[in-house]
Amino acid sequence: MRRTAVRAAAAGGEPQEALPVTAVPESESLSGSASAFSAPGAAATPAPAPYRLQTEFPFELPRGYVDDAGTVHRDGVMRLATARDELVPLRDIRVQENPAYLSVVLLGRVITRLGSLPLVHDGVVENMFASDLAFLQDFYRQVNAEGHTRASVQCPHCSEPFEVELGGSRLGES
Repeated sequence: MRRTAVRAAAAGGEPQEALPVTAVPESESLSGSASAFSAPGAAATPAPAPYRLQTEFPFELPRGYVDDAGTVHRDGVMRLATARDELVPLRDIRVQENPAYLSVVLLGRVITRLGSLPLVHDGVVENMFASDLAFLQDFYRQVNAEGHTRASVQCPHCSEPFEVELGGSRLGES
């Protein structure tokens, strides 16, 4: 948190020369095209487009889940996992007895739609083919880990859009 020159002086910091403050008309607020912190005569930069976080991701299972009636369900949607999604299964007795069951319970929480099924839960996931389970585990990692390390930004000079890597490619790497 930054302190202003007045607060720094009041807090016992070294006094600094105060910078002039220019009033900004309402028509040039921070959400407008001109910045309140622009130098006089500087070209106004357009406000960046609002960032919209994608929270749901469609997928198609390699084989498909076959329900009791024999209907094959392949198209689905997975949402981003929350911290709660990853913590709650740890209290599940099935996970405590067999840690390999964690991915089944977790996937049952984050898959929001699968074909025409009215509800997706861990019972559905545990009856999937092994190849579909492996696909969903990989898709979960891609969506929740690797998908969050890049951000779309815009060059402040030429306004060209590009992506930046926000962190290391894997946890613990820089």
